[in-house]
Amino acid sequence: MYTSSAKKAKIYTLLEDYAGYETSFYAQHGLSLLIEVESEKTKKRILFDVGQSAEPILHNMKLLGLDPKTIDMIFLSHCHYDHTQGLLGILKKIEKNNVPIIAHPTIFRSHVVFDPYLRPIGMIEGNTREEIEKYGGKFFLTKTPFPLVNGLFSTGEIEMREDFEKETEIELYTIEELEIRRDKMIDDMSLILKLDNGIVVISGCSHAGIVSITKKAVEITGESNIKAIIGGFHLIDARKERIDETIKKLSEMNVEKIYTGHCTGFLAECEFKKIWKDNFEKLHSGKIIEFL
Repeated sequence: MYTSSAKKAKIYTLLEDYAGYETSFYAQHGLSLLIEVESEKTKKRILFDVGQSAEPILHNMKLLGLDPKTIDMIFLSHCHYDHTQGLLGILKKIEKNNVPIIAHPTIFRSHVVFDPYLRPIGMIEGNTREEIEKYGGKFFLTKTPFPLVNGLFSTGEIEMREDFEKETEIELYTIEELEIRRDKMIDDMSLILKLDNGIVVISGCSHAGIVSITKKAVEITGESNIKAIIGGFHLIDARKERIDETIKKLSEMNVEKIYTGHCTGFLAECEFKKIWKDNFEKLHSGKIIEFL
């Protein structure tokens, strides 16, 4: 159980599918967040996912007054291109050696879809381990939970999933032992921000199921006061029954606030808004969320 807490935190939405109204921020399908965590002893900036290209992220960072060189480490929530493809471009701007990159050990596996045609959607187009390390990345590949800094923890792999979250809504495949097999997205991992008065769950796409992820966060920290859940929930292709069950379970857990977008889907967002009302906020590029 991880018990250290952060004094305060600020989360910058560097990239999202939506850029908001009357804005100069760029939007692109994908997600990237900068998590600034301050404790009694230290202050660190963790880049959570890197979108599908570095250019819009770097543009938005400039508008927010953020220097890429201040990024201390990178967390990749899962292998999909819209969360990993900007990695090389970001590392080239960080210009440091041995930048920790935390990810699941299977992140470089073959990962494809067949609908509407065969195409790779994992780590593609030059994002090899060799190239990433050439530009300063240093991988920490693990499937178990561990702290990144005081008050910020990886959930690790989500082994126990709610029955209604055990199957991914889209058909994903990998190649194992020369055979094509369904990919269960075991590499899907999230972050937990622990504050003195509760926890915040930060997810990329929630392929492991946002309810299962949140329950793992409570288990790891021993903290049942869930101040917020932030990220994509991947309910865009979900049946209404799954959306309703997700909302029911999160309501029972007394989640205070919901910040979501990306792969969550319009129908699910509308349903979350009905329940959480003013405590629901849609993510957009440039949005800043603070916790004190």
